[in-house]
Amino acid sequence: MNFLRYLPIIFSFLFMAAHFLRSSALVPVAFCLAFPVLLFVEERWTARAFQIVLVLGAINWISDAFSIARDRIAAGEPFVRMAVILASVALFTAGSALVFYLPAMKRRYKLNGKPDEIKRS
Repeated sequence: MNFLRYLPIIFSFLFMAAHFLRSSALVPVAFCLAFPVLLFVEERWTARAFQIVLVLGAINWISDAFSIARDRIAAGEPFVRMAVILASVALFTAGSALVFYLPAMKRRYKLNGKPDEIKRS
């Protein structure tokens, strides 16, 4: 059951890796393939790092959608279907960051309550 909670995150990183591979950017491909290994580190910072990277990934999808749409419009090619697909992938990627708000994930990554406060003597 826990594996199902991780699927949106894993798929988001696979989609991003495939996207970078299309442009032969091998360092981001390696990053996208290796980063999900951090899901085994059950700490607060891990969840926050994933949320940040997933939101940045969604921003990248939107940026690329605008860039490709601009190029297609300039070439007189259709662009609406591409824009809908990339917007959907961006929404899925951003939505994957919300997985960490599930109660089981909050417990696993210690997201309940406030961070440990420093006790003064």
